[in-house]
Amino acid sequence: MPVRIVQTSELDLDRPILIEGLPGLGLVGTIAATYLVDKLKMEQVGYIVSSKFPPIAAIHNNIPLHPARIYKSKKHNLIVLFSEFVIPLNSIYALSEEIYRWSAEKGVSKIISLGGIVIKGEQDEVFGIATTPGLVKDLESKGIKIIREGATTGVNGVLLAECAVKGMPAVSLLAEAKQNYMDPGGAAMVIEALKKITGIDIDTTALIKESADLEKKMGDIIEKAQKASKH
Repeated sequence: MPVRIVQTSELDLDRPILIEGLPGLGLVGTIAATYLVDKLKMEQVGYIVSSKFPPIAAIHNNIPLHPARIYKSKKHNLIVLFSEFVIPLNSIYALSEEIYRWSAEKGVSKIISLGGIVIKGEQDEVFGIATTPGLVKDLESKGIKIIREGATTGVNGVLLAECAVKGMPAVSLLAEAKQNYMDPGGAAMVIEALKKITGIDIDTTALIKESADLEKKMGDIIEKAQKASKH
């Protein structure tokens, strides 16, 4: 089975922004996306499946769920897509293409990827990558440092390149993050940057307070997914 997005209910949004938070350095993207879904009380509208994904169900509030899910907020005209397992290398291109295809089909106005980048000093900056000169200027005007040379990997990188080639506005927000464990602080940083460019009002103070519970919950799911992938 190829990578496939399964939509389970109406989107009824007008040129929404799509936020992508897939696991990477410090799990910044997944933590940030999960927090957005929770605090904005978003409604699940779909999930992502593939025979190459780990054979696992995430259980939340007694309900088994696909670990890669899609949510919407009609109030904020927003879609959030995230995964609770690390995307297998052999699925990165297919997933990136499916996210782009689905986004274009649904009239998404902009894709914003959230993630982490290796810390070089103190953890205090968010870096940005954008697919158009206008978006670059917008990020700079919001105090986000632009990455002008370098590379970004995984779905984040492939999706940005796909969007750049096909004319889809896309941005990547990368917080300096700790490399070897989950980093809710980095997730809070990317959400603060996201607020600047979208106007979404969400308080991140609870993210730090809830970090211990969040780390345990997500750590358990990801550990089980990694073990399942090896069988």
